[in-house]
Amino acid sequence: MSREEIWAAYGLTCPPRIGTVRDPSRKTYGTAVARISAQLGMPMMPWQRYAVDVALEVDPETQALVYRDVTLLVPRQSGKTSIILSVKAHRALAFPKEVKRHAPKQVGRQRILYAAQKRQDARDKLLDDHLPVLERSPLAGRFRARLRGGSEALIWDTGAIDGITANTEDAGHGKTLDLGVEDEFFHAEDARLEQAFSPAMLTRWSPQHWRVSTEGTEKSTYLAAKVELGREIAESGQRSTICYLEWSELTGPHDDPETWLRCMPALCPLEPGPCTCGVDENGRQRWRHTASLNTIRSELEKATTVEDFERAYLNRRRGSKAPADPNVPPLARWNDLIDIRQAPGRLVAFGIECDWQGTQAAIVAAWPGEGASGEVTDAGEKLPPAAFHLRVIEYKAGIDWVPDRCADLDERWEPVGWGVDLGGGPTKQLEKPLEEAGIVLPSGEPTRGQVASPKVSDTAAYTAVLLNGVRAGTVRHEGQAALTEAYKVARTKPSGDSYLLDRKASGNIVTLNAAIRALYALESRKHLATPTANPWDHVH
Repeated sequence: MSREEIWAAYGLTCPPRIGTVRDPSRKTYGTAVARISAQLGMPMMPWQRYAVDVALEVDPETQALVYRDVTLLVPRQSGKTSIILSVKAHRALAFPKEVKRHAPKQVGRQRILYAAQKRQDARDKLLDDHLPVLERSPLAGRFRARLRGGSEALIWDTGAIDGITANTEDAGHGKTLDLGVEDEFFHAEDARLEQAFSPAMLTRWSPQHWRVSTEGTEKSTYLAAKVELGREIAESGQRSTICYLEWSELTGPHDDPETWLRCMPALCPLEPGPCTCGVDENGRQRWRHTASLNTIRSELEKATTVEDFERAYLNRRRGSKAPADPNVPPLARWNDLIDIRQAPGRLVAFGIECDWQGTQAAIVAAWPGEGASGEVTDAGEKLPPAAFHLRVIEYKAGIDWVPDRCADLDERWEPVGWGVDLGGGPTKQLEKPLEEAGIVLPSGEPTRGQVASPKVSDTAAYTAVLLNGVRAGTVRHEGQAALTEAYKVARTKPSGDSYLLDRKASGNIVTLNAAIRALYALESRKHLATPTANPWDHVH
């Protein structure tokens, strides 16, 4: 399964921007953690369920946890407290029995430590947040609270002890440790807690060190190092004992709800009215989002600075901005290439793109550029002749409208081809509907009007064609907001010796990807526009 198919299976309308991908072939303790969370009155949202399923995957050979290190980066008001509490409770209740089964020679109780920057912060979290939830739940009879100063802990009937500590060098020193949790670890300026936790875990079966936080500031060097390491491992796909999950949005307008919905997995898209997501027709609740669009608007209004808001809710590190992508020419260059005078002739191709959730789709036309060079930019540069021209034909919500619109365009324009990725991208879901609408799918030798489905290498090649055309000034477009807004947030990722547009790192690039598909269809099918003369016809 692709990561997009896995996300769809979880109902993730807001998947992680980057992160470790769930391996469906592995068992996971995530199911049991989700059950405990429901008992605590906090049914897990899809993002939480995905996170615990990934983080608590089991190695089929050893039956131990695959990941010893879990870093979870999510915006504020996403439900970090409930996921931490459920993971801790599961460790206390389930792992004493698991240890007896898989590591019978291990001695000592399961020991859990929750760490905050200051011990008082950790104590407040225990008394104000964790303890009241547990005491109101069916698990209330499974533990007793030890609240005397300096030794606060929950003592579970399994023998497990769940204590608190501060971000100090001697946290957990001299004792074994099975689960360590660093909450809001952006406060940490060094790795002292990690250096205290790690030795205490060396001899334990299936230990885990969890770090849960929003992004930090320019002082958060420890967090920054973990984030960069996690991104590198997740992007490479290499096997590792590190699990990394990041929900963030690095480029979109900070005040745009569409930007928020791309990175806040607990944000309800419904407006106005209360969130009913996850509630069935009988009123039974499976889960609900924890924040509304109005709540985030209010947070933006009262934020001291834009950077503070971006750090807390978009997971953008304060004091740093994402560097410009060298593969994407500046927006000013893109704006130099606006030309609304050109119209398609007999040779035109269309490209289609949608998102995995089926919330939006675009159809973009491409045709050969016409007219002599001579246009002069604001900077006084004389542009070369246009090689291609791009126009957004349709861009709107949903995908059900796409097949009928394509059938209409196919009849009216007789395009040389339709650029549609049927190999595994999100437009794969349109394959059958397009066929039923009369769009001819690939089969045998290419024919005019047929779908041209690019391979990954083709998509990379035509991504370069588009961006290099912008750089050289040989692409023209009509300045449509739908395409320009996509260009503004476009970022690339490596693909062999070339690159692709990165759906995770970019914002909404549906129209730009559709343009790339259109260029591929135009160039790979334009020879079908005019019959090629047979040289033997003139031989006597």
